[in-house]
Amino acid sequence: MLSNSDIEALEDILFAEPWGDDALDFFGFHGVVCASVVGPAELGAEEIFRLATGIDQIPDNGIPEIFKRCADQLAGDMAHALDMGQALELPEPEDGDPMNALENWCAGFVDTFLEHEEAWLNAASEEETADLLVPMLTLSGLFDDEDFQKVRNNEELSRKMAEAIPDSLTDLYLLFHAPD
Repeated sequence: MLSNSDIEALEDILFAEPWGDDALDFFGFHGVVCASVVGPAELGAEEIFRLATGIDQIPDNGIPEIFKRCADQLAGDMAHALDMGQALELPEPEDGDPMNALENWCAGFVDTFLEHEEAWLNAASEEETADLLVPMLTLSGLFDDEDFQKVRNNEELSRKMAEAIPDSLTDLYLLFHAPD
């Protein structure tokens, strides 16, 4: 579990110049790390940094040590929880709009999936993978699909999709990481 000071240090990095305008917030970062853990493509800290900041090239001075440590710790905590049969808990905002935080989390998760879509769809049943991704795809706000918009505009359907995410994450993890 990351401490509040870790999260603050992480957000200081994410919102720094020159990538701050394109970077994800902590919720989006959490989604990127989660997709790395549950999906078939395990990402290193550099790739997580690239996805979280929206940059193409890692800075010459590398990525900050606190970022690496937070990404590694969060990934390790998630993998451990899933290995122990526990559902992943998504971070809750301390204040503000929980649906906005969830949308940011889903956007980070979906961006990571899209970056490695071929691996995700070839590593297991494409249909099963797609079905399990529906809640994250729907709530990410990244697609103009009319059906997704109907769900996002309906509070009850959005809540049901949000409630389905922890089970979908567990099922995705098992799909890609269960021993044969």
